[in-house]
Amino acid sequence: MTETDFIPKPYSKHIKSGDFKWSSPSNIALVKYWGKKKDQIPENPSISFTLDYCKTTTKLSFSEKENKADFSFDVFLDNEKKDDFKPKIETFFKRVERYLPFLKNYHFKIETSNSFPHSSGIASSASGMSALALCLMSIEKELVHDDLEINFTQKASFLARLGSGSACRSLEGDLVVWGEHVDVYGSSDLFGVKYPFEVHENFKNYQDTILLVDKGEKQVSSTVGHNLMHGHPFAGQRFEQANKNLTDIKSILKSGDLDAFIGLVESEALTLHAMMMTSMPYFILMKPNTLQIINKIWAFRESTGSKVCFTLDAGANVHVLYPENEAGSVLKFIKSELVTFCQKGEYINDKVGFGAKLL
Repeated sequence: MTETDFIPKPYSKHIKSGDFKWSSPSNIALVKYWGKKKDQIPENPSISFTLDYCKTTTKLSFSEKENKADFSFDVFLDNEKKDDFKPKIETFFKRVERYLPFLKNYHFKIETSNSFPHSSGIASSASGMSALALCLMSIEKELVHDDLEINFTQKASFLARLGSGSACRSLEGDLVVWGEHVDVYGSSDLFGVKYPFEVHENFKNYQDTILLVDKGEKQVSSTVGHNLMHGHPFAGQRFEQANKNLTDIKSILKSGDLDAFIGLVESEALTLHAMMMTSMPYFILMKPNTLQIINKIWAFRESTGSKVCFTLDAGANVHVLYPENEAGSVLKFIKSELVTFCQKGEYINDKVGFGAKLL
């Protein structure tokens, strides 16, 4: 498919006003995407667990307006008007107007809330942009004569990607692949696809406890971080590694090999941070407590034989991943040994989920 396939035919219906409400989860990448080309195209494919509890709920109200020259919208977070969110939304609208030509016909009220604290250090762009894209697609669905004209989820993922790359992985679950890869039929750089292969019972209902090491503003924005891969001395090798890891994780997910899963996922997390530490300019996004947690996890695994492991986003917080049958022992370990390294002792218990919901 190409971008032009998402340009709609002239709308056959007309609606004056209405509203839609969607919840959409965040996700955590196992094989990381780091580095992008023009128009939010990834330099390498990625695969992620969709989360369950960590989500954004967005209500989009719309009313027809007379002046159709410009975009018109207001944004609210937890019932508080947020004009500082508007530039990002406006950029998103400009990127998707070609594919949603009704955008200037309406004034929008965007009311959003997160199940996790906004200041928690958990990126809300994936869940937020996917929820907004789904609301916009619900409007388009009302405007077209025949539902068969659009693949709703696929186009919503395509649109979400133009707001935040990883947002395209938040619509479905429990595993989503984004980025064209020879071993994943139907995969695309333009949208995420539900992982199409067999997954062992070991990975069903996988648990993710997010340790909030640093709830402050990100040291470097995702856009700046991705751009640092342009001309990076190790970029080529990194993109090759990610492609190989996506091939390798296919057999791991099928066989249920937890040791191989741990090795791949932790290596991916550390490689992401290695890319940031060896870019120019360079950044160290981990905090001392991040390293303390990693070492504690390694020691616990060594002493108990547990299959607990960690992954990281581009920040200091730690995602502790473990199979459901270890939930009791791992949570006891987290509370007794890891919580002390969290800011104000805060953490979030989550697990693998199955995507967005119309409310």
